[in-house]
Amino acid sequence: MPRIEPSYLGLWRAGELGTRVDRARTRLADCDLCARLCHVDRLAGIAGAVCRTGERARVFSHGPHFGEEDPLSGTRGSGTIFFSWCNLRCDFCQNWTISQKGEGEEVEPEILAAMMLELQDRGCHNINLVSPSHVVAQILAAVGIAVDRGLRLPLVYNTGGYDSLQALGLLNGVVDIYMPDMKYTDADTARRYSHVSDYPQVNQAVVREMHRQVGDLVLDERGLAVRGLLVRHLVLPGGLAGTREILGFLGREISRKTYLNIMGQYRPCYRAEEIEPLARRISRAEWNEALALADSYGFTRLDERSTPMALRQVPP
Repeated sequence: MPRIEPSYLGLWRAGELGTRVDRARTRLADCDLCARLCHVDRLAGIAGAVCRTGERARVFSHGPHFGEEDPLSGTRGSGTIFFSWCNLRCDFCQNWTISQKGEGEEVEPEILAAMMLELQDRGCHNINLVSPSHVVAQILAAVGIAVDRGLRLPLVYNTGGYDSLQALGLLNGVVDIYMPDMKYTDADTARRYSHVSDYPQVNQAVVREMHRQVGDLVLDERGLAVRGLLVRHLVLPGGLAGTREILGFLGREISRKTYLNIMGQYRPCYRAEEIEPLARRISRAEWNEALALADSYGFTRLDERSTPMALRQVPP
């Protein structure tokens, strides 16, 4: 198959990438760059209402990651950049010291760009932006610098799925691979366990837009992702995640060719041990039900972690 170059190169050659950088920075003054729409002036040093991030992004770590989905990790790893803080407050977050305590260091766009180029130099297959929803402007600024200096890897937008359509408009033609979570379909459940009541409607709207922009996941001759949508869904105990409804939505309104990672690794973390519905791992029966639902809706592109081999990781 012909080699697909990163989307942002076309915008860069046309001079549009710099315009996107400027437009995103302007929006920071009345911030609507995540679905919280808190409208604070982050250029004045005011932190977002939930993301607690001002003008500069905070980064926890960066490096090759071999535990991501197979089309991302490949043989040389996915070049992950883990951003601190988050625009969600999930009671069961496995990375809560990063997302809720903000462990990490503030960086200027030049430093963030240098991280991207370092990951490219280390042979990573892509630049994987983890928890990026609240730092879209900072990411665009860094990409603008890095492309001028030779960045040529696909960009992965690895998100909790609570994004703004305004931000996705700025990212159209910049991001190659969207990888959103789909956490819930019930608003009350989202409010109770992630402290945001409109998650389902926002999440479904942004997944529609992401798929409109990039389509189904495309793999190259090495089996590596170069463009498209990849959806993650974490199965929660007691059916709290709405697995049936999420798979139904994807099958009816997105595509049965959607590449899915149905995740069975849930364990009580952060505050979950104190919350009865979340205080246990999922059962083997719950995991089997999720896989059976995927099969019944006609999904065939499941990540290796979603196959029967992964059942060994799920307790009886």
